[in-house]
Amino acid sequence: MSDSNLSVIGKALEWSYDKAVNGAGVLGTAQELGDEYLRANNYNKIDAINSLIRWQNTKAATGGFVTNLGGLVTLPVSIPANMASSLYIQLRMIAAIAHISGYNVVDDRVKTLCFVCLTGKSAADVVKSTGVQIGTKFTASAIQKYITGEMIKSINKAVGFRLLTKAGTTGVINLTKMVPLVGGVVGGAFDGISTNIVGNTARDAFITEK
Repeated sequence: MSDSNLSVIGKALEWSYDKAVNGAGVLGTAQELGDEYLRANNYNKIDAINSLIRWQNTKAATGGFVTNLGGLVTLPVSIPANMASSLYIQLRMIAAIAHISGYNVVDDRVKTLCFVCLTGKSAADVVKSTGVQIGTKFTASAIQKYITGEMIKSINKAVGFRLLTKAGTTGVINLTKMVPLVGGVVGGAFDGISTNIVGNTARDAFITEK
């Protein structure tokens, strides 16, 4: 795994998360999105999160949404547009779920936990690979207080490595083909199953009410 590929995915994650929590053009922030779904679901956190995940699987699955993102914001030249767009949409959903659950999404520890959610069912293994001791289930409350600055770097790198490993089916990884991993397919439409897994991972990680 080349350092350059890890550098690109790292920059893409940081850029996408920044836009998710601070807004991208006319698109609102993850916090605003979360508040919208809370109000629409009478402030029931579980209902709000499940409704948001369903929306991601349908309404946000349009190629136009992904395509238009590039026209709303300026992308760093080193980041493929379709990869950044897909990461942005996924991270906006995950951060909204974290916000609904009562987490401060501008906290670097929470940002890292959101990154981990992108790996779906591999989330617990990704965290464990950095030496953080957790059980078989990845939950934010169980590990947030133990995350140090050095752990943040290690976990972020492990997330990038896992995303790139899954994206590359051959020895040569084409970052512009990463979209299927994080929820999209060729043409910008979304793979509902992958999006659902990521959303469910975030819900199970952040929500404490059952």
